[in-house]
Amino acid sequence: MSTGVRGTASTTAVATIVLIVLTALALRTPFTAVAPLLEGIQRDLGVSTTFGGVLTTLPVVCLGVFAFVAPRLRQRFGDERVLLGCLVVLLVGNSVRALGPAWTLLAGTVVVGAGIAVANVAVPGLIKRDFAERVPVLTAVHTVCMTLGGALAASLVVPVGRALDSAWRLPLGLVAVPVLVALLIGAAVLRGRPRAAAAPATGSAVLWRVPLAWQVTAFMGTQSSMAYVVFGWLPTMVQARGLSPAAAGFALGVQAAVQAVGSLAVPLLCRRFRDQRGIAVALAALIALGFAGVLLAPAPGGVWTAVVLLGVAQGAAFGLAVTLFGLRSPDSSTTAALSGMAQGAGYLLAAAGPLLIGLLRDLTGGWTAPLVLLLGICAAMAVAGLLAGRPVQLDRSARDASA
Repeated sequence: MSTGVRGTASTTAVATIVLIVLTALALRTPFTAVAPLLEGIQRDLGVSTTFGGVLTTLPVVCLGVFAFVAPRLRQRFGDERVLLGCLVVLLVGNSVRALGPAWTLLAGTVVVGAGIAVANVAVPGLIKRDFAERVPVLTAVHTVCMTLGGALAASLVVPVGRALDSAWRLPLGLVAVPVLVALLIGAAVLRGRPRAAAAPATGSAVLWRVPLAWQVTAFMGTQSSMAYVVFGWLPTMVQARGLSPAAAGFALGVQAAVQAVGSLAVPLLCRRFRDQRGIAVALAALIALGFAGVLLAPAPGGVWTAVVLLGVAQGAAFGLAVTLFGLRSPDSSTTAALSGMAQGAGYLLAAAGPLLIGLLRDLTGGWTAPLVLLLGICAAMAVAGLLAGRPVQLDRSARDASA
């Protein structure tokens, strides 16, 4: 390869990594910013606890519904243009939901969820396309940036709101700022680059008949269900254990921040263990222990320890789930198709988690029944991990299924 070709390839790789990092930093902030502000939103708009439950669950539903359209957009426009388009959608949605009454908050949340859903599906395909030999490492970079962005949002929105004397509108609206920065820098980095070819089509419908694809989907859905229980209910859980509202928001920020530690561990573990079954089961057990500690351990020390444990384990579980898209696929198109299926069906499954936790909390008036449900989801996650973690790929599974 000539020096000029190598230089062009290197520049392209750097530009792709910059786009992945900038997009990731903006993808989780719209979700983690809401839970610490939820009490102020309900009080200011005069809405019910049910509305709060809908507000925290709606993004997860959007992640499921809109994930199904992402592979088609990727095939038509290419990964880079899709990701820049997602940032535009995020900018609009973040701005709209902070402007007006309850309906604009919900409408903006739908727009935000759509942008994040499509980006979530496109990124694994982009990583598989340009970094096929380094899927765990680049996936870790992506997930670490997501968790750090989410942690900053969760930790800062309440102090920023107090400093600006705004219950929720200004701090929620300011979440659009990092999205705008990511959009401007991302567009500048990609300016002048030749337009990447649109992704080739893949027989994504076949995946719905392949057991391995469903096993990856089940692992994605169960770990996501518990993640969104944390996003929606962790502040309420720790306040029930005696922490203040500000400390509860900080706890969510800490939980999100330490997810980076778990995400960084995934490529090291995947490099050492070609078979991911043991990793998946261990993470399910640690998440179960974390939830039990949050609700049962002595406060405040035991609760804070459990928050940290929960964050590390969930960061690793999310990183492993996303990494499985590439490890179980032979090429980037199959990765994107599997990502669309697993995130579409998985997030729709995950949406039931926060709703069921709220329902059980209202029906029983305590946290025992919700904890039992969470432990059951952890058990289901372990079973899914035992199946999805096997060192096989979808091409062989598809041939076996049709044989």
